[in-house]
Amino acid sequence: MNKKKIVEERIRDSESNGKISCSTLRKIAEEADTSYKMAGIIADRMKIKIVKCDLGCF
Repeated sequence: MNKKKIVEERIRDSESNGKISCSTLRKIAEEADTSYKMAGIIADRMKIKIVKCDLGCF
């Protein structure tokens, strides 16, 4: 499975009501060995809103 599919699957498993926290998305990116930016792009394409952003990465 490629990194994009892994990130998509983990976002789907972790999101709630179309939202995911920044810290959760960063953890997903790290575990999938992809950049925060790419994880953010994938979440945006999935129409998932990133909330509680700690660092302004997204």
